[in-house]
Amino acid sequence: MEDLQLIRTEADHAAALAEIERLWGAPSGTPEGDRLDRLATLIDAYEAEHHPMGS
Repeated sequence: MEDLQLIRTEADHAAALAEIERLWGAPSGTPEGDRLDRLATLIDAYEAEHHPMGS
């Protein structure tokens, strides 16, 4: 399985964003594309909790 961890800190968030940038454009159904999808989900969850829109 992947070595993805929950995003708990701003440093974790910054690292995840950097990896998203590196993986951007990876084709769906590839290991890189799957990792990109999982990272996007983790980032979305972190940002919803720590940086909610409209706050």
